Amino acid sequence: MLWTVGLGLWGLSRQNSVWRDEAATWQVAQRSTAEIWHMLAHVDVVHGCYYLLMHALFETFGPSTTTLRLPSVLAMAAAAGCVGAIGRQLAGFWTGLAGGMAFGLLPAVQFYLQEGRPYALVAVGAAASTLLLTKLLLRDRGRTLYWAFYGSTVLLSGLLNWLSLMVLPAHLATLVWTRASRRIWLRWAVSSGAATACVLPLILFSRTQSAQVSWIPPLTWHMLIGPAILLAIGGAGALLDRPRAGELSVAAVGLPLLAVPQTGLIGLSLVQPLFLDRYVLFSMLGLALLIGRIVGAVVTAVRQRHPGASIWVLPTVIAVATAALLPQSLAKRSPSSRVDDVLAVSSDVRWMKKTGDGVLFIPSARRDTKSVCPADFSGLRDIALAESPEKSGTLKGVESAPDRIRAAMLARTRILLVTDATGVAKPPQAERDRMKASVLKRYFRAVADQQVRGRRVTVYERLASAR
Repeated sequence: MLWTVGLGLWGLSRQNSVWRDEAATWQVAQRSTAEIWHMLAHVDVVHGCYYLLMHALFETFGPSTTTLRLPSVLAMAAAAGCVGAIGRQLAGFWTGLAGGMAFGLLPAVQFYLQEGRPYALVAVGAAASTLLLTKLLLRDRGRTLYWAFYGSTVLLSGLLNWLSLMVLPAHLATLVWTRASRRIWLRWAVSSGAATACVLPLILFSRTQSAQVSWIPPLTWHMLIGPAILLAIGGAGALLDRPRAGELSVAAVGLPLLAVPQTGLIGLSLVQPLFLDRYVLFSMLGLALLIGRIVGAVVTAVRQRHPGASIWVLPTVIAVATAALLPQSLAKRSPSSRVDDVLAVSSDVRWMKKTGDGVLFIPSARRDTKSVCPADFSGLRDIALAESPEKSGTLKGVESAPDRIRAAMLARTRILLVTDATGVAKPPQAERDRMKASVLKRYFRAVADQQVRGRRVTVYERLASAR
C-alpha cells in the first residue's frame, strides 16, 4: 500500500494540468447537489455516485488537482493491499507482497492511479469483494456478516460503474473451479443477486443515455492484441501455480478475475461498441495476483538452492521492472499523456481577452474550459450559449439556433475561439459548428493564435469591409 501511495503521489499534479475527462468531474463537483441531480436526469447518471462523492470532497477541501486525484491514489493503494492479502492467504508471503507491489507498477494502473475519475474506486471495490470471497471459501462456512459485506461491496462498485458487475461471473468461475459447497453457492447467489437487483434500475436508466458512448469505435482485431498479451502473462502464472480442480489457489482466483471481465467486455462490444480498457481496469487485480505467483515460484526455487539469496529476488525484480517501465511512468505523469489540458488554455484566454469580447467554442464540449475556470472568462460574452450547463442539466450547455448565433457573431468586432489544437482537431460535425467556422472565415481575420497541450485559442477581429 505504501509503495502504491508513493507511486501515486509522484507527479500527482501533472504540472497542474487537467484533461477533458477530469474536467467533467471538476465542473460537476463544483455544482450544488440539486444541480447534480438535475444533470443526472439527462447525462452521466452512470457516474452519479462518484460525482456526489467528489462534490462532498470539493466542498470540504476545495477544488484542486490534489482533491481531484488523491481519492484514486488511496483507492488503488487499498486495492494493492487486497491483492497482497489474497496472495498471502493463497500462496504465502512472497506471492502476496510481489502481487501487491506489481499491481501499482502495471502501466494501466499507473495511468488511472492519478485520474480524477471513478475507475480506481471501482477497482478497490472489486478487490475487496474478491478478498471477502476468498476468506469465505478458505473457511468453507458462511458468516452472514461477511456475506452482507460482500454484497454491499459489489453493490457500491456497481453504483460507481455497473460494468463492475462483471466481477460476479469471475467469482462464479472461481466457485465452479473450487467446487464450492452448496451452502457457499446459496449464500453467494443471494448476496450477488441482491446487489445486482439494486443496481438494475441504474443499468436500465443509463441505457436511455447510451448516446454518450456512441463515439466508441467498433471492435477490431487489433484491439484484441493487448488483452491477448495480458492473458498470456496471466496464463503463465496460472501454470506455475499448478492449479487443480476443487482446490482454492491463486490461479482459481486470479485467472477468472483477469480473463472473464476482458472476454465479457469483448462480448458486449460485439453488440454495442464499449471496448475501453478502463471499464475493466479491475481485471488488473487478477494479473497482479498471477504475476505475484510467478515471483513467488522463483523465490521458492532460489531458496531451495541458495536460501540466503532468496530474500533478494523480489527487490531485484521490482528494481528491474521499475527501471524498464521508467520511460512509461514518466510519460504518464506528463501533461502530454492526455489529449488536452483545460487549465493551460484557460490561462491563455485570460491574457488574450479584452473586456467586451465574445467567445465561441468548437465543438461546444470545449466549454468545459469555461466551466472549470469561470474567472478566466470574466468580461467575455458566450455569444452562442442559450442556456448554461448548470441550468440545462448538461455538461456543455444548450446553444442557440444557428441563425441567432450568426447574428450575434456579426454584431461583434472581436471574438475568441476556443477549440482543439491542430494535431487533434476534427472537422466540425454539428451544423452550428460549421456555421461558426464559416462566419469566422468569411467575415473575420485571425490576429492572435496560441496552441498549448491539445487546445487552441484564436483571436479574430472583424474585417473592415464586413462592418
